Amino acid sequence: MTKPPLVLLHGVGLDHTMWEPAAALLADRFAVITPDLPGHSSRPPVHDGVTLAELADGVAGEIPVGAHLVGFSLGALVVQQLALHRPELTATLTSVSSVCARTSGERASVLGRLRAAEADFAASAAASMERWYAGTDVDADRIARTEATLLANDVRSFLGCYRVFATADAELAPHLGDIAVPALAVTGAEDPGSTPEMTHRLAAALPRGRAVVVPGARHMLPVERPQAFVDSLTTFIGESAHV
Repeated sequence: MTKPPLVLLHGVGLDHTMWEPAAALLADRFAVITPDLPGHSSRPPVHDGVTLAELADGVAGEIPVGAHLVGFSLGALVVQQLALHRPELTATLTSVSSVCARTSGERASVLGRLRAAEADFAASAAASMERWYAGTDVDADRIARTEATLLANDVRSFLGCYRVFATADAELAPHLGDIAVPALAVTGAEDPGSTPEMTHRLAAALPRGRAVVVPGARHMLPVERPQAFVDSLTTFIGESAHV
């Protein structure tokens, strides 16, 4: 029996390697596909003013029809864009550590982080690592690999993609009600940016949405708590799509 395709899209400044712990747990049940987003890893830098639509178009060719789409952070916005504009690719939609319809205060916070990255990328990267991993039990080698991936970015390209992350939820928000497929929004209870409140906000905006909040986890949920993430995902897909 052919395994159903499952696509995992990473967050801004990261690459497909962030999915390794979770992908290893999923490979027995799914054909796991982990594309790199435009402007990341070995892909060419993106142009100034890159849009969410362009990021989505840049990975659509690697996605088979009827895939289970899973996106983390920026990747979550990309899979939402795909679910809206390429519904034939989407069997189910899972948004991991996603933002949604930021309030003015939430928008000001993320734009402040963007300005900090524009002023001092290395310091901004260090602050991200602290926010993601401080106090967790993630293996030191895995943390070091995340940091190396982040610091290897073309800075101008990173900033363009980060601006999409900081702004595109407002672009998506009015249209989330048009996404007809079963949808899961999942985040860590201790995520200060993609908060549990946002996850419930997203699930409520999606006609077939449900929310899961993983206790004790921070933003890098699939890395920090891969088994809990996989359990939430496979339960959702199994109940929604009878896989």
